[in-house]
Amino acid sequence: MKSYSLRVDGASTVLHRGEVPTPEPATGQVLLRLRAAGLNRGEFIPGGLVKGGAAKPAGIEGAGEIAALGAGVTGLKVGDRVMGRCPGAFSEYAVMDAREALPIPAGLDFEAAASVPLTFLVVHDMLVLQGRLKAGEWLLVTGVSSGVGVASLQMAKAMGARVIGTSGSPDKLDKLKALGLDLGLATRQPDFATAVLEATGGRGVDLVVNTVGGSVFAECVRCMGFEARLATVGYVDQTLKAEIDLQALHAKRLTLFGVSNKLRNADQRAVGVPAFTADILPAIADGRIRPLVDRVFPFADLPAARAHMEANAHLGKIVITMAP
Repeated sequence: MKSYSLRVDGASTVLHRGEVPTPEPATGQVLLRLRAAGLNRGEFIPGGLVKGGAAKPAGIEGAGEIAALGAGVTGLKVGDRVMGRCPGAFSEYAVMDAREALPIPAGLDFEAAASVPLTFLVVHDMLVLQGRLKAGEWLLVTGVSSGVGVASLQMAKAMGARVIGTSGSPDKLDKLKALGLDLGLATRQPDFATAVLEATGGRGVDLVVNTVGGSVFAECVRCMGFEARLATVGYVDQTLKAEIDLQALHAKRLTLFGVSNKLRNADQRAVGVPAFTADILPAIADGRIRPLVDRVFPFADLPAARAHMEANAHLGKIVITMAP
C-alpha cells in the first residue's frame, strides 16, 4: 500500500512516500481503509509528536471504512464508516484501537470527519473534562484561527459560553464572527489583557486555551478571573518557558493544566472517548457543530498541504483525501 513516513533530520522533519505492507489488526484493533486524514502542526515539529531515530509512519487521525476486525472486537463490523485517532493515517490503510473508533454521522463526509478525532477530542478534554466550562462563562483562545482554536470556538458556543479570540489576521477574525466569536483581537503580541478585562467587565475570563505558547503565557494569566483555568495545548512560538505570577496563582485560586496525547498510553487515550461520544457527537450529528475544513489536498500532494499549513494561510483544518 502507499504510505508516508516521517523522520527527523536536524531541526526539521522529512516526509517520504513509499510502498509498505498493509498492516494486520491485532487483538482489539480494526483495520481502516482510509478515505481522508487530518493534518496537525505538532506532528511535523521535531521533538513534538515525532522523535529522532528511524522513520515512523506519518499521520495521527483519519476517517474511512472498516476493512477487517481484530480478535475480540465487538459492536463494529466490516464496512462501518468510522473516524478516530490512528498512527499512520497518511496511508491507504491503518490500524486503529477499536475503542477509539467513532461512528461518522450520516450527514458528515469523510473530509469533515477526518477533521474531528484528534482536534475535537483534545478540545473536549480542555473545555469539558478538565476546563469545566459552563454556559455563560468566558473563554479566551489564543490563536483562535488554528484547527484547535476554531474547534474550541465551535464547542464553546454550542455549550453556551462567550468567546474571545486572538489572531494575527483581522480577515480570519472577521470570518470567525459567523461562528459566534464574540470578540476578536488582532494581535500576535502579549498585549491583549487590557481588552480582555474590559470585555469581561473587569472580572477576567473563566478559561483560557493557549495554542500559542510561552510568549503569551504571562499575558494569559493576567486575563484570568477568580478560580479560572488555563489549558496549554501548543507552542507554535517555540517558546517553552514562561514566567508564572505566583501571587496571582495563589490569590485567584487558578488552575493550570496541559493537554497532550504524547505520554498517554492506549488505555488513557481511550478513557475519554465515551464522554466525548455522549457530550459532543450529538452536536456534530445534528449540525450544531460543523468541522471547518479550510482546504482538501489529494494524497499525492501531502507535501503541499504541509506547506500550506506552515505558511499559516489556513482557517480551520487541512485535510488530505485518498483516491476511492
